[in-house]
Amino acid sequence: MKIAVTGAAGRMGQRIIACISDTEGVQLAGAIERPGSPALGKDAGEVAGIGRNGVVIVDSLEKALAAADVLIDFTSAEASLVHLKTVASLGKAIVIGSTGFSAAQMEEVKGLTKNTSCVLAPNMSVGVNVLLKALDLVARTLGDDYDVEIVEAHHRLKKDAPSGTAMKIAQVLASSLDRNLDEVAVYERKGLIGERTQKEIGIQTIRGGDIVGDHTVYFATMGERLEFTHRASSRDTFARGSIRAAQWLAGRGFGLFDMQDVLGLKGNQ
Repeated sequence: MKIAVTGAAGRMGQRIIACISDTEGVQLAGAIERPGSPALGKDAGEVAGIGRNGVVIVDSLEKALAAADVLIDFTSAEASLVHLKTVASLGKAIVIGSTGFSAAQMEEVKGLTKNTSCVLAPNMSVGVNVLLKALDLVARTLGDDYDVEIVEAHHRLKKDAPSGTAMKIAQVLASSLDRNLDEVAVYERKGLIGERTQKEIGIQTIRGGDIVGDHTVYFATMGERLEFTHRASSRDTFARGSIRAAQWLAGRGFGLFDMQDVLGLKGNQ
């Protein structure tokens, strides 16, 4: 499979390109950066620190996709929507790891994926997606007798909060507990706030240093507490997950998928 990568000179783009180089059955076919980037015209392999690979970084998505089967895109919700439109028009597939999509943007994504194959997930880590499956079972079993809290920590440069992964965790838990997340989510506590309500789901954010990504879910009741934690120590876990998603898309029909589809974790809820 031939893969093109957006943000080729960024932190994630470099790691995706590096991981493509040592993954059997895939090949880097295109590398894209924003207009004006100092990386334009440079060899993508050299920028990623793996040595020359002959793929020049360009600012034209169409040019980069000419020889590619699928685009891997970790940019922003706004940029990913633009890229998705181009991919759909060219008959290619796309893997999106961007976060921060609004409800309206997700509706636009759903419409566009009627004409292309897309895996969109806020976290491409295999471990996180196994955790989501486990949390569904735990929440359904414990029910309303346990208070639910989510704490996420990321590096100081992360722009959105809470993280897309924390919000996905919250959505899974709310669904499992038959709650409306918009009504029960609590993102901040300060002052005399009164007792915690039974059905609220706390989602708290930490930012600092170079933390790649930590997520902890607490189920707490009188006398005991369960904690589920996923810690990412390298961006490679997201890079390799996105490559796995790209390979899964080979020969897939049109539609919007996520990592639960890729990993065969859907069903048996």
